[in-house]
Amino acid sequence: MGVKPQITAFFDENTFTISYLISDPASKAAAILDSVLDFDPASGRTSTKSADKILDHIQHHDLTVDWILETHAHADHLSAAQYLKEKLGAKVCIGGAITQVQQVFAGIFNLGDGFACDGTQFDHLFEDGETITLGDLQIRVMATPGHTPGCVTYVVGKNAFVGDTLFMPDFGTARADFPGGDAKTLYHSIKRILALPEDTTLYMCHDYKAPGRDEFAWVTSVAEQRKKNVHIHDGITEDEFVAMRTAKDKTLCVPRLILPSIQINIRAGALPEPEDNGRSYLKLPLNTI
Repeated sequence: MGVKPQITAFFDENTFTISYLISDPASKAAAILDSVLDFDPASGRTSTKSADKILDHIQHHDLTVDWILETHAHADHLSAAQYLKEKLGAKVCIGGAITQVQQVFAGIFNLGDGFACDGTQFDHLFEDGETITLGDLQIRVMATPGHTPGCVTYVVGKNAFVGDTLFMPDFGTARADFPGGDAKTLYHSIKRILALPEDTTLYMCHDYKAPGRDEFAWVTSVAEQRKKNVHIHDGITEDEFVAMRTAKDKTLCVPRLILPSIQINIRAGALPEPEDNGRSYLKLPLNTI
């Protein structure tokens, strides 16, 4: 039996996001996954309430954070990665295909030559199959694009953190209609995740409570997904999935926080550089998204 990670979940109901703290019990080395920077779109104010809960847990349990990990550039919440980096000194990392996402949205937001689309805002860009150490644990990176080109899944022993690629079995799968998204690619990425051992525990990044379910939930397994996922259980063909996903995506609303979130998240959680009055500004492109 290998070393089992200690996994603590932090649920932000405002954005239905689950952040995770993964740690090695022996060395107390830790990684933060998919953190949340609180944001009020009405006032434009940010706060660090959600991230501070993680910091309090780290301090209380005497953990040392080596890595701040992102599964992708989220469209539904702002990342607190830079705030946490300032507090902890850890490296902020994401999948290497973030550069494709940056290129698309740099154009949408007209960010100009001053914005680098090479991923240098992050401390490290992962390649598919790369591994990093967390004390006596190893974290393996799987490229799982489709929702966005840059999505990755982090595998730690018999645990996999799948970002937005999958939801709970009664809710299904991620949308694939964002710029650079692709339903066929998503199908093959999910099949790659579901080829992990059946007893692998899967951790979701979001839960929106499927109709008829009273409680939020974010932990399932490969076996349960293969048997019960309403979009992609065993027996669903690529053509069936693509047809379903394409039709369903046409009915979905634009995420409430996509415009502020993407501008922050392609910057690794950093706010835009302040202008000459000392304030940072986000752009609101009209009639574009």
